[in-house]
Amino acid sequence: MAQRVRHHPTRRVPTLQGKRVLVTGGVRRLGRAFVLALAAEGAHVAVTTRVLDGEADAVVAELQRDGGRAVALACDVTHPEQVTQAVAQAAVALGGLDILINNAGVFEATPLESLSPEQWDAMYLTNTRGPFLVAQAALPHLRASRGRIINIGSLGGLRSWGTHGHYCASKAALHMLSQTMAKAWAPEVSVNCVAPGMIVFPAEPERLAEKTPMGRDGSPEDVVSAVLYFSMCPAFVTGQVLTVDGGLSLA
Repeated sequence: MAQRVRHHPTRRVPTLQGKRVLVTGGVRRLGRAFVLALAAEGAHVAVTTRVLDGEADAVVAELQRDGGRAVALACDVTHPEQVTQAVAQAAVALGGLDILINNAGVFEATPLESLSPEQWDAMYLTNTRGPFLVAQAALPHLRASRGRIINIGSLGGLRSWGTHGHYCASKAALHMLSQTMAKAWAPEVSVNCVAPGMIVFPAEPERLAEKTPMGRDGSPEDVVSAVLYFSMCPAFVTGQVLTVDGGLSLA
């Protein structure tokens, strides 16, 4: 009598198994979506947030649920000493760094004619100087692992928005900084940038769906997919700014 052969479903192997990732601004909104997706792919994750609170604790608990290493660190990226300390703590907690995702950023709408010097400087401190400081601090660890940096830019860095002049300028500068990093730190470290368009979260109303060729606003999952691509793609892909906007920039 022939024996019945049992077929067991093949378990999917996580693609980032054991990778050590630091995500700035990793507790809320897109940052939270990034870290949960990275952990699902087997990565160990350190997140920074300006204030350690219950949300930070909840994210760490969720990241640790499947046995991965995770830690939340207090860090305001506008303060160099906090950046240096947080990067060092992340490297110790994870045993090194393979990937840095510069996600921490601020967004503000102000008519250009009434924009103050203080608003301009504050925007650049977070959106442009912050990623530079974090990347600079993480560079020795990333060189050692031949790692990668992913900066989170914006469609606003590619298209002008009349009431967001300082934001658009800060993100355009981050896009150029990403390409400069890619050139300066090759071949050990690859550097790319993701530039989301209009992204809405569940329960939020759509805003620019009618103007977007793909007929909808973006979702967090759309941006997550781009971040995962740069986390796993060949290191030969470097210096790229990937727009995730459903074609809105073409409209």
